[in-house]
Amino acid sequence: MNRQEREQGRDRERDLADFLRNRRERITPADVGLPAGPRRRTPGLRREEVAQLAYISTEYYTRLEQARAPHPSREVLAQLARALRLSDPERDHLHHLAGVPPTLPQGPSREVRPSIVQLLDRLPEAAAVVLSATYEVIAWNGLAAALMEDFSLLPRHARNLARRTFLAPRESGMRCSLYGVSDAEEFSRTMAQHLRATAARYPEDPEVRSLVAELRAGSPEFATLWATHEVATRPTLCKTFQHPTVGLVTVHCDVLDITDRDQRVFIYTAAPGSEEAMRLLSVIGTQRMDVPG
Repeated sequence: MNRQEREQGRDRERDLADFLRNRRERITPADVGLPAGPRRRTPGLRREEVAQLAYISTEYYTRLEQARAPHPSREVLAQLARALRLSDPERDHLHHLAGVPPTLPQGPSREVRPSIVQLLDRLPEAAAVVLSATYEVIAWNGLAAALMEDFSLLPRHARNLARRTFLAPRESGMRCSLYGVSDAEEFSRTMAQHLRATAARYPEDPEVRSLVAELRAGSPEFATLWATHEVATRPTLCKTFQHPTVGLVTVHCDVLDITDRDQRVFIYTAAPGSEEAMRLLSVIGTQRMDVPG
């Protein structure tokens, strides 16, 4: 190791020490369920409290804050991140400062943040779903269930929109359009492009590899789209659903990226002329008006 590399290593150790100290001072004892106690001379937690929460010695943690300790292991970094209540970006930053790159997720996340679930519930006039990187519906609100279908009644395997689109039974040689959407061809192309990018991000994930293999083997259309190697997509700003009860429902489509989870929130709001249909859907929910009770 040359002099420049040693200096860079020392700078990183000092940055790590400053980062730990800064985050420690931001946390109050109440945040972690500890009594405040008398005579606290510094803001936030004491070093020994962080050490206790992280299951490491106070001496070692003190040396970390003084930039005098050897590089912490991946296990110690995980314990420090938990003790200091670090966000995902802060946790990754901690790993980089320690010279231990964070491990990449092996597969797409299916865990939806509670705040996103609350967001869906707070959109009573919009249908909203959360899709994983493999086009699995992993969260939805009541209006989405009314507009599309009640996903709670489906097994996980059947909630994957790519599987439902490309492997659905055909009538008269034609593939049925999922929920009667008006942009079926563009939606199919977009899914294939996104799945191509997903497979590159998670090359070792068995579920991703199995899904792609299943689609390529079972759908000539998907196999053709897959062979183009396209990954760029254009957003669909408006689409029409063919609903079995209320008829045609045209909606504006907005997509919010949840980058840290590799998920997307699709929000459908009524376009002019479809407001009454959406209001009716919000009333009848997932009831089938064409089936005798």
